[in-house]
Amino acid sequence: MRTSGDRALGVTMDVTGTVTGNGTDTDNGSETEAQRTLHRVFGYDAFRGEQGEVIEHVVSGGDAVVLMPTGGGKSLCYQIPSLVRRGTGVVVSPLIALMQDQVDALRALGVRAGFMNSTQDFDERRSMEAQFLAGELDLLYLAPERLRLDSTLSLLARGEISVFAIDEAHCVAQWGHDFRPDYLALSVLGERWPDVPRIALTATATGATHEEITRRLGMPDAKHFVASFDRPNIQYRIVPKSDPKKQLLTFLQEEHAGDAGIVYCLSRASTEKIAEYLTRNGVNAVPYHAGLDASTRATHQARFLREEGLVVVATIAFGMGIDKPDVRFVAHLDLPKSVEGYYQETGRAGRDGDPSTAWMAYGLQDVVQQRKLIQGGEGDEAHRRRAAAHLDSMLALCETVQCRRAQLLTYFGQEPTAANCGNCDTCLVPPETWDGTVVSQKLLSTVVRLKRERNQKFGAGQIIDILLGRKTAKVIQFDHDQLSVFGIGEELAEAEWRGVVRQLLAQGLLAVEGEYGTLVLTEESATVLGREREVLLRKEPKKPTSRSSSSAGGSKGAKGKAAAADLPASAVPVFEALRTWRGATAKEQGVPAYVIFHDATLREIATLHPSSLAELGASAAWARRSWRRTGRACWRSWRRRFRGRPRRLPQPKLPHPARHRPRPVRRPPQPRWPPPPSRPATPSSPGTRNRPSTSEYRAVRSRAAGPGPGPPPGGGA
Repeated sequence: MRTSGDRALGVTMDVTGTVTGNGTDTDNGSETEAQRTLHRVFGYDAFRGEQGEVIEHVVSGGDAVVLMPTGGGKSLCYQIPSLVRRGTGVVVSPLIALMQDQVDALRALGVRAGFMNSTQDFDERRSMEAQFLAGELDLLYLAPERLRLDSTLSLLARGEISVFAIDEAHCVAQWGHDFRPDYLALSVLGERWPDVPRIALTATATGATHEEITRRLGMPDAKHFVASFDRPNIQYRIVPKSDPKKQLLTFLQEEHAGDAGIVYCLSRASTEKIAEYLTRNGVNAVPYHAGLDASTRATHQARFLREEGLVVVATIAFGMGIDKPDVRFVAHLDLPKSVEGYYQETGRAGRDGDPSTAWMAYGLQDVVQQRKLIQGGEGDEAHRRRAAAHLDSMLALCETVQCRRAQLLTYFGQEPTAANCGNCDTCLVPPETWDGTVVSQKLLSTVVRLKRERNQKFGAGQIIDILLGRKTAKVIQFDHDQLSVFGIGEELAEAEWRGVVRQLLAQGLLAVEGEYGTLVLTEESATVLGREREVLLRKEPKKPTSRSSSSAGGSKGAKGKAAAADLPASAVPVFEALRTWRGATAKEQGVPAYVIFHDATLREIATLHPSSLAELGASAAWARRSWRRTGRACWRSWRRRFRGRPRRLPQPKLPHPARHRPRPVRRPPQPRWPPPPSRPATPSSPGTRNRPSTSEYRAVRSRAAGPGPGPPPGGGA
């Protein structure tokens, strides 16, 4: 049975066709119109999770605030009400760069969709206004800033509106990680259209942010729906930062050669340097940040959506609204500002439900830099306290010795299903801890003596040099070799002392102050110096040893072999032939390969070995509109390659049925950009080996992937 958790394909996961009578519904009188629309338009048999309840509530005219994880099916929650209720659904979205793609995909499937934003000229806007007033649109996407204009409000007042959908609703949180001032004006929707239901949707929000969304949007009577935030197919890993570029390259070569992914950096300059470094080392990578011209950003975004195996190195300007299902990893080379931001960014991996990795390299300098940004940032003291609290929660996640997944769920107010998830680094290789009380006292005493005896404050580097007894030029200049604490910390190496500083900052026993990132004591420091408190610290992992990466083979074939790994041996050549056909078809149509068929669909075809076009269509149960477009072409290719071969006996079910459900098929319009250049092969390259080994992580990812609940519920972004 297909459910709305089975992913649709393309730029938006749950784009629809026009609701007509030639769908897959039955005459079951107990079905609601929303369920019939789900069958006819989406080709699904049932809703997943909270979707059905959310949709029925909005269809009946109620307001809703919906929290669903990335890939959980949010778009479906406003698309079906827009199609079922009379009038046009108005979708407020900050994703201007993606509106054209979203609308193109909807139109290609028969939905009468349009958008209005600053990228359009006068004639385009007039045409869209005329279509709206004539009742010729099912969905109209608006940028939030347009609702500040009296002309837009007047236009909406003259039309018929079925529902207001406020996407990325966390943007209204004034001190949140994605605040957009224009969202503050959206309370006008409830004031001017009190009888039109509103639905606010977000993929990440704490209880406090949830309440702020409700208050600022003026939705006091809204019903709240919260789906599970667990993404069991994502493996969370945080490693100590030593040489981040090399660490990243090794991670990609050993575990994700040929995979599509996103690498997040804090600065624009870093994105370009890292992208250039990866390209020089055989990884197909491009930068993305707000400083690039619009044409370059659009080209790189289009390449990411359409090419297989492209890595985008980006600031947080990239990713919101991007619906690429086969992103296999998200990497952070700098510490995110908050757990909310981290969760949303890592959630862009593995939206197809297959095993994926959230990897981060994190070090002391990240903490110092973020503290300085908070102190020198905009806002009042209350804002700085909130920002510091967000950072403290992020540091606690980085330094925890408990399950990272459990800590994430607890942060968002949800109860973990188990204390040990078996698919994060702290569960795979539980970190060792040690009594760091004495070394903490030594470090804090050094800070105290510099302040009391010399009236000086210094950063971590100078303090560590003093503890190690190093007579550097700076130590000699300030006579720090004459301090009584000089050389008292020689039992630890520099990297270990940096780990101590980092963990004391995370535990609130030390703080960063001022433009230069000097270290100062906190109120809690006295409890350690007074021997009233013990300090438990994580042991720093041993420095990775260099080794040649045998898995870095760097060929495009590596990805295909991994995708075919769970197939019976006799089905592998069939699967590879179908991948070849899919690649040629995607190139001809100028669309991503996953828009033609997902790997999961190809695996099912290869296993079932259908003997007729009808059997192929029935086995997959694809949406009829898409099947008519692509199914026959697939069958012609199949028949040419395998005509005359005896039909194999039915194969046993695949080990992960939830992951191998067939997906609906779509054929979006021709792209506005030329086809991307071919991806260069990734050569083998030596790298460093992190602890635990790549093979251990791969084995656990495979075990964690199934059997299990499969992809997250829902089919939307």
